[in-house]
Amino acid sequence: MPGLTSTWSRRISTTAQGGIAVAIPSSVEETAVLAVPPRVQELAEKRQPPADDTFPKLVLQRAESHGARPAIREKDFGIWQTWSWADAAANMRTIACGFASLGMQRGDRIAIIGDNRPQFYWSMLAAQCLGAVPVPVYQDAVADEIRFVLDHAETRFAVAEDQEQVDKLLSVQESLQQLERIIYKDPRGLRHYRLEALMSLQSLQQQGAVFESAHPDFVAREVAIGSGSDLSVIAYTSGTTGRPKGVMLSFNNLILGAQQAMAFDHLNPDDEVLAYLPMAWVGDHFFSYAQAIVAGFTINCPESAETVMTDLKEIGPTYFFAPPRIFESILTQVMIRMEDAALLKRWLFSYFISMAKRCGVRILEGKPVSFRDRALYGLGRLLIFGPLRNAIGFSRIRVAYTAGEAMGPDIFTFFRSLGVNLKQFYGQTESSAYCCLQTDDDVRPDTVGPPAPGVQV
Repeated sequence: MPGLTSTWSRRISTTAQGGIAVAIPSSVEETAVLAVPPRVQELAEKRQPPADDTFPKLVLQRAESHGARPAIREKDFGIWQTWSWADAAANMRTIACGFASLGMQRGDRIAIIGDNRPQFYWSMLAAQCLGAVPVPVYQDAVADEIRFVLDHAETRFAVAEDQEQVDKLLSVQESLQQLERIIYKDPRGLRHYRLEALMSLQSLQQQGAVFESAHPDFVAREVAIGSGSDLSVIAYTSGTTGRPKGVMLSFNNLILGAQQAMAFDHLNPDDEVLAYLPMAWVGDHFFSYAQAIVAGFTINCPESAETVMTDLKEIGPTYFFAPPRIFESILTQVMIRMEDAALLKRWLFSYFISMAKRCGVRILEGKPVSFRDRALYGLGRLLIFGPLRNAIGFSRIRVAYTAGEAMGPDIFTFFRSLGVNLKQFYGQTESSAYCCLQTDDDVRPDTVGPPAPGVQV
């Protein structure tokens, strides 16, 4: 298949590493009496790859060592729901068992289509538990674009968010001979659909729970077979210059990059990130999936695209990524609000912002400034910068990145003057979005920084 090759064959039962994929029946009744082949356990015991070289292994480690810590949140009907690492691992196992009960095998591809939702991150992990490969798809893609990606990736399963995504899939299903199952998260509008290929995620988890109760060690054994050299995800490029290209990224690609980035920016389990960018984009996959699992910090999923700015203020992330257009939009909103402010507030804003542009960046970078400037900047932080950062959700940010296109120097300088540690980086899908980074002591608007640690250019 042009542009997308693999050592795996979807239909054979032998993995690239010599392991045997388990043939799983499709019914719950058969599930109850299925015996896991002893060869699976034998492979897990003999092979013994590193305990932290795949994302499912890392999640199981997190659940064991820091099970009560928050792993992911989602805002639903205005209320933030929280799942711990133990909860995440439990959902991962149940969904993985559900996939296994449908016959998912190593090397199978599964499309993920929807907004940033905990269930979709768990579904990716669940597929990876079994050696299957997630293929995230842009949720705003039209049916023909979805058809191309699913056909190109030879996708056998799909997890979709709602009726809109299901209808797109059904409209092109006849041309997707390999697509066997469509699993949906939101049942609204779908209850009257009577198609054998359709199944709710809730039903899948119920079926998975039955399977897991019969075979409690199945997922652990399957996870143990996995290796860092295995294919982790197929991330498709945006296709701005032609058809999207499928980029095959291994666990090693993503985990090693995430480990380097974690050390570079001192990321830790106390950090928080807002996962609002498309799951199909490699940037979200790196920032909100790979790094979150490796560093153990919390992913926060907004309620909808319309509530992102409100949710940003409520969460106050410590680690933030946005393309330049987001920062430009925030600055525009600030300026519009200041136009309507009282005369004294406008004067204070203008005075302290001018002063911040003169010395704020030097203070942020730890460079010497006069006592007067430092004192005035402190007063500005109290009166203007602090309240402003809080109003836009930037009050807790330790590290912020922008990439994707050039950012205007005035916009870049404005945020850094406020004390926001905004930096630029360069990455591409083929490099797991990890290539060049600006260091804290050398940040300029006209560069993306030197090659990141561990990267050769």
